[in-house]
Amino acid sequence: MLKSHEKYFSSTDGKRQILVVDDEQINREILGFMLQDEYDVLYAADGEEALDMIRSHAHTLSLVLLDLMMPKLDGFHLMDILRSDDELKHIPYIVLTSEKSAEVNSLKNGASDFIAKPFDQPEVIQARIQRTIELAEDKDIIQSTERDPLTSLFNREFFYRYVEQYDLHNPNANMDALSLDINHFHMINELYGWDFGDEVLSRIGNKVREMMAESGGIAGRIDADMFLVYFPSGADYEKLQEELCKDLLAGKKSNKVKLRLGVYPNVDRTVKIERRFDRAKQAADTIRDSYTRFVAYYDASLLQKELRNERLIESLDTAIAEHQFRIYYQPKYDITEEEPRLRSAEALIRWQHPEFGMVSPGVFIPLFEEKGLIQKVDRFVWEEAARQMAAWKDKYGIEIPVSVNVSRIDVYAPDFVDNFKALVARYGLRPENYFLEITESAYTEDSEQLLGVVERVRAEGFPVEMDDFGSGYSSLNMISTLPIDALKMDMNFIRNMHTRGSKNNRIIELMIDIAHYLGVPVVAEGVETREQVELLRHMGCNIVQGYYFSKPVTPEEFETFIEKRLEQC
Repeated sequence: MLKSHEKYFSSTDGKRQILVVDDEQINREILGFMLQDEYDVLYAADGEEALDMIRSHAHTLSLVLLDLMMPKLDGFHLMDILRSDDELKHIPYIVLTSEKSAEVNSLKNGASDFIAKPFDQPEVIQARIQRTIELAEDKDIIQSTERDPLTSLFNREFFYRYVEQYDLHNPNANMDALSLDINHFHMINELYGWDFGDEVLSRIGNKVREMMAESGGIAGRIDADMFLVYFPSGADYEKLQEELCKDLLAGKKSNKVKLRLGVYPNVDRTVKIERRFDRAKQAADTIRDSYTRFVAYYDASLLQKELRNERLIESLDTAIAEHQFRIYYQPKYDITEEEPRLRSAEALIRWQHPEFGMVSPGVFIPLFEEKGLIQKVDRFVWEEAARQMAAWKDKYGIEIPVSVNVSRIDVYAPDFVDNFKALVARYGLRPENYFLEITESAYTEDSEQLLGVVERVRAEGFPVEMDDFGSGYSSLNMISTLPIDALKMDMNFIRNMHTRGSKNNRIIELMIDIAHYLGVPVVAEGVETREQVELLRHMGCNIVQGYYFSKPVTPEEFETFIEKRLEQC
């Protein structure tokens, strides 16, 4: 809290500003004489004059000393006006009265304190004034830190704290947890600019505050376009969602902004507060790409998914220790000559879980990425791939190049480069045969730091492939300056391959031309038919990977490809 010596000045002359409102001149003069050395004192003789002065000094007034019985506009009516005005309600006021019966009503009407007439105790009056101003200033400071400045809703930390307090004081209330965000909000920023995007968020904040004022509850803006609401159960959320969406793009030709609402109804109070809203968000995520549904509810199926995810997270360390994870290898073939030749392999992880059986990487990899655990999985893969490369080298006398996936979060580890240097040293491998695959989105989302790390790892001799090329928004100018040694096309392009001359194929040809211009090979994954292989060869593609040659296989099964390659030599 602010101490008396920690000035929070509102006026321009270095003093806090106080307005004395009393219809008796002698009372105004007595208070002014008591306070003039410490404060900048203003005066008003009735309620109407006081209201005009309060409005004109709303940003500099620290306190109003308010008489109750006045002509034109009495103190009680003036308090009503101040309390209902968003611009004025932050100004504290102390009631001046000689009637004991008025003190309780004054406090109920929002007065911070009262001073009894006649004014015969200057020290007591000054102490009450100082304390009231300090408390009001402390409240303003606290509110400025607990609320999002754009929407005036609670920020993340204070939102959860106030929900906790709500539960404490309303133990029997049935409440719903709501997660609210905007479908494709980034497009609003792209189409209309960031300022207009902020205006949309502000409008949502205003609508949510109106909703809270009418029905109760607590609301917060947690991140970007995400809002959380703790709301009394039983609302019609389809109707509420429609109301919130109205006029969000006022003045624009399009008014198709849609809010996605996830609801965890009648929350279980034994579930942690953060988890309740995670469940609401989980429900909202189920309709992320829907253009017909905008409200979703957390139900038993989502609970089962959540419980399974928790079991997967809990068993991660055991899975690594017990080698429940297995590394499979999918061959990559050089098709620049008539007869395809084994060029390298990609290391791909599989999880044989003792409870859930074979768990798809499409399930556990996004989960571990979200929870910040993907590094443990990636490092296991890196180690196993290096160990297997060494085993094949010992058995066949050659190093089979292997590529491993690198998550964006991996790159920021302090020992990222040193870890790979240690791996190849430990297993007697050459860095040029150990490829690192980094997705295009990682390059485009960041940043100089990522590029600097990639340059360092390449300087140590490790080739870097840009994975999923074409799935992001790389500019040609950016591509020309990126540190890469190969481009790996997003497999969706290959799935959509048709006969020569189609638009999709022309895009593939352009990507291959870009790779050739950069002087790096291009890899096509997801190749499943001979026709695709022939089309890619005709376009100038260097390397293909996919079920046409082989699905991902165990290390033992992969050895048949190595042996065939040796026969070709």
